[in-house]
Amino acid sequence: MTGAPTEFLDQHRQERWTTFCREARNTGMTFSPISTGAKALETAFGFSEFVSASCIRHPRMAVDLINSNVLFSPYADGRMARRLAPLLRSVIAADPDTSPDDLLAPLKTALRRFRRQEMVRIAVRDLAGICDLDDTMADLSSLAAAATDGALGLLFDRMCATDGVPEDDAGNCQRLVVIGMGKLGAGELNFSSDVDLIFTFPASGETRGGQRPLSNETFFTRLCRHLIQAIAENTADGFVFRVDTRLRPYGDGGPLVMNFDHMEDYYQSQGREWERYALIKADVVAGDRDAGRRLLRRLRPFVYRRYLDFGVFESLREMKQKITAEVRRKKLHDNIKLGSGGIREIEFFGQMFQLIRGGVLPTLQQPAIQTILDILGKEGFVPQPVCRELTDAYRFLRKTEHRLQEANDQQTHALPSDPLACLQLARSMEFDTWDDYRTVLDGHRERVRSHFDGLLEPEVKTTADGSGSPEAEDLADAWSFSMTTAERQRLLERTGFQDGDAAAALLEAFKSEPATRSLSSAGKRRLGRLIPRVLKAAGRCDDPETVLDRVLQLLKSIQQRISYLSLLIEYPSALTHLIRLVGASPWIAAFLSRHPVVLDELLDSRTLYTPPGPEALEAGITRQLARVTDDDPEYQIEALCIFRQINTLRVAASDITSVLPLMKVSDHLTWIAEAIIDKVVEISWNHLVEKHGRPSCTLEGQTCERGFAVIGYGKLGGIELGYGSDLDLVFLHAADTGETVGGRRPIDNAHFFARLGQRVVHMLSAHTAAGTLYETDMRLRPNGTSGLLVSHVKGFKTYQMEDAWTWEHQALIRARPITGDAVLKDAFSTIRRQVLCLRREPETLKASVREMRERMRESRLSAPADQFDVKEDIGAMVDIEFLVQYLVLQYAADHPEITRWTDNVRLLQALAETGVVDGVTAYRLRQAYLIFRSVVHRLNLQERSALVDCHRFDHLRTLVKRFWQQTLS
Repeated sequence: MTGAPTEFLDQHRQERWTTFCREARNTGMTFSPISTGAKALETAFGFSEFVSASCIRHPRMAVDLINSNVLFSPYADGRMARRLAPLLRSVIAADPDTSPDDLLAPLKTALRRFRRQEMVRIAVRDLAGICDLDDTMADLSSLAAAATDGALGLLFDRMCATDGVPEDDAGNCQRLVVIGMGKLGAGELNFSSDVDLIFTFPASGETRGGQRPLSNETFFTRLCRHLIQAIAENTADGFVFRVDTRLRPYGDGGPLVMNFDHMEDYYQSQGREWERYALIKADVVAGDRDAGRRLLRRLRPFVYRRYLDFGVFESLREMKQKITAEVRRKKLHDNIKLGSGGIREIEFFGQMFQLIRGGVLPTLQQPAIQTILDILGKEGFVPQPVCRELTDAYRFLRKTEHRLQEANDQQTHALPSDPLACLQLARSMEFDTWDDYRTVLDGHRERVRSHFDGLLEPEVKTTADGSGSPEAEDLADAWSFSMTTAERQRLLERTGFQDGDAAAALLEAFKSEPATRSLSSAGKRRLGRLIPRVLKAAGRCDDPETVLDRVLQLLKSIQQRISYLSLLIEYPSALTHLIRLVGASPWIAAFLSRHPVVLDELLDSRTLYTPPGPEALEAGITRQLARVTDDDPEYQIEALCIFRQINTLRVAASDITSVLPLMKVSDHLTWIAEAIIDKVVEISWNHLVEKHGRPSCTLEGQTCERGFAVIGYGKLGGIELGYGSDLDLVFLHAADTGETVGGRRPIDNAHFFARLGQRVVHMLSAHTAAGTLYETDMRLRPNGTSGLLVSHVKGFKTYQMEDAWTWEHQALIRARPITGDAVLKDAFSTIRRQVLCLRREPETLKASVREMRERMRESRLSAPADQFDVKEDIGAMVDIEFLVQYLVLQYAADHPEITRWTDNVRLLQALAETGVVDGVTAYRLRQAYLIFRSVVHRLNLQERSALVDCHRFDHLRTLVKRFWQQTLS
């Protein structure tokens, strides 16, 4: 059945080729019919009437393409504009003083001549398989940008000569900015595409140097109209590109061009969700590119919220429904762009994630859909097989789109119905038959449609009002207070609440909150959908009133950001995890209230209850910072804060669900702190080196890479960090005398490290919109608060050997290097061992340790007589710590191996292994210490003090007091 049509297409191609060869001979130009360029052109003749007709009508152009080898050389950046420039110069050279109106005719001719030549070149390269889809889209986008920018440059210069130069109030020249939208902005233009343009300029003012002043608005409006004429008007030579300006603020009813301030005001005050969606693909394509990029940076907060924007769900769902309805209404089945499973649905898939997550994942803030799909797969937001299927479909559909449009240079997306046209399309796509092609096409579209249909679908089916079930509808009445008090009480008790009055009072108090009353109508609607689900979930808990109270307190702090309400509505599993966690711990409820950005973590139970280890943390923090530019220190700190909060929540979730034991909890919290400190030092170091150059550092004849180390003391050093622990830090350096080398402003090496220490402390403790990383305590450095912030390692050794107090040696037991040069870390470890192994007079040491313990107890202990402070009381946790510290300082001279560890559990084990403490006593002390730590930890999660009934741990207290008497009395 395909033999005759195939022969007809081949014959038609041969006839067109023969006609072209005859026309070329008539011009006197020659080319080799067997050259690669000629073969490529002949191939294209078989698939494109546009190519064959253009070459027959303009044989010189075609022969130039064959002989110049441009068919086989991809254009690098800027080459399209460089090829156009001579044509534009010839336009001006013909009449240098022409008016803008008179310039238009020769400009139109030059642009259309250039367009014809380049479009034939692009089509031939595509149809002959010389280049791939990405090259074709890039060339088409470059052509549109070069034509627009070239025409703009000529018209602007001529208008300035006749009407004056537009200036702002300060006398600065103002230039037009042309923003490309859609496929042009993304560098993905198709063959016969419109170009969507928005025109703008930096500031109001008026022209200077013309016959009479014009407002900048008037000047640029005239310029834009001239530019549109030059590009879009259909002349005897056709057009360059059709221009669509309807995406500008206010659409057709708005001004053709407006200044930056007015544009920003419009988007911030009146911008709609579809305009956010459109601006994802915005880029400067002509005019003042630097100014245009500044404007797009100003508009970025409108497009990308600096939090996870789940509030956009309703708007996106509405857009999706409109897409589906249009496909049905207009019967677009054979439309590969707008139809079911078409290009638009793939682009919507990617742009949806960009709107929701682009604010916290800057790598998503780019226009190219293939790049976005790749990122979504790599980041784990979409399964990689799905992303591959969508990318493969996109490339196949876009290739089909080009083949359709290259046939006659027409803006079409409809599959042909004529059998010959069908066969020609199939052969251009490298299929033998239409059926073979259609099978592959339909497979791609079915997969796209399946993935598109799954977008924005709720995890559970809801009733008309979004409540989910008849029971939830009743609970909605309880929230709306449309029933009597008695009815509401009975309903809440049927739902599972033990005290219906108390639950109703909590609801009424929450509804009366000023923040709740001031919610927008959209916020109130979402809250009305969420509260019934909260009531239903809380009613299933063991202590429903307490859980409801905690959830309402959380909602009170986050409800002004209604996107978080949307998250809990759209993902019922997230609400389930939230109820579980806040029900177990008020600390987690408060943590989520302070850091709602981590609510996103509730979406994935695979990561929520699986905190990463050190290597995964290092990779994660590197990825987090890769999304932030190096020149935005505040955003870097915010990124680190979010990193800490996310991973702290994962640890806490694993902790309260008993996935992790206490010591593993401390391990994970310590690893998080170590990863952050390491990155803070790296960022601070790089900043100062760029500014001041590198300091020279040597130690014991070895050259140091940085010559800086951070030493962790206390809970960080002892690997016993809790959720709210401070970081006790000491900074060391190994600077040589002299100044830094290689920076803009060299400074003294020691001064460099002082600034480095200050910057590290600032980054760790700075308050940002995302919170604070850690509270830091630097008082354990030599000479405390009166000492240098960063000590030379040799000075540190001298101080520890000659001037340090006993309590400072006690603190040194729990000190270890966190980050820094290996040689400096080794030097510290050597100093620590030497200091701890000094021989000490037993009675003097006992007296010093007892005195320090009593001073601490006096300042910290405030337990009433009938209660026991698990941390500070006599026979409690801190007493065990002091006992261990005394034993290490007393016996390390004879048993240096006990100085290896910094945590109390392994120190007690080492004391037992060396015979300093008998094994049974060491085991009992170790168990007592772990029990006390566990109790304190659990009380912290319940936001309670460390006080318990005075008789609760009598047996443990007796053990500790007896050993204290034996050891330190």
